[in-house]
Amino acid sequence: MQTNNRLFDDFARMASGAMNAAAGVREEFEVLVRRQLERLLERMDLVSREEFDAVKAMAAKARSEQEALAKRVVALEATAQSSGKPAAKGAGGANPARAKAKKAGKAKAKAATGPGGAASKD
Repeated sequence: MQTNNRLFDDFARMASGAMNAAAGVREEFEVLVRRQLERLLERMDLVSREEFDAVKAMAAKARSEQEALAKRVVALEATAQSSGKPAAKGAGGANPARAKAKKAGKAKAKAATGPGGAASKD
């Protein structure tokens, strides 16, 4: 009977060693596959998750700002049409520097004509 136990003990040790060796081979295989995938991803020049999330947030912010500006343009056009003035054409709208210069030119002309409307004789 003792020989059977010894035979089974040896067989159990051998099976245990084989399982440990198989686990080691499995771990090495996983490491090799992981390295190959990392090399492949580096060659593909993919972005990291953090970079993707940052760009996604920037795009969402830009989209919401664009929608807000579109609503503002619609509201400004509605007020311009209700006051009887034609809306400014073009994507840029009115040029603030040009409007300021035009206003300054009108003020100079008014000052040159004097309060009565006639040109002053200075």
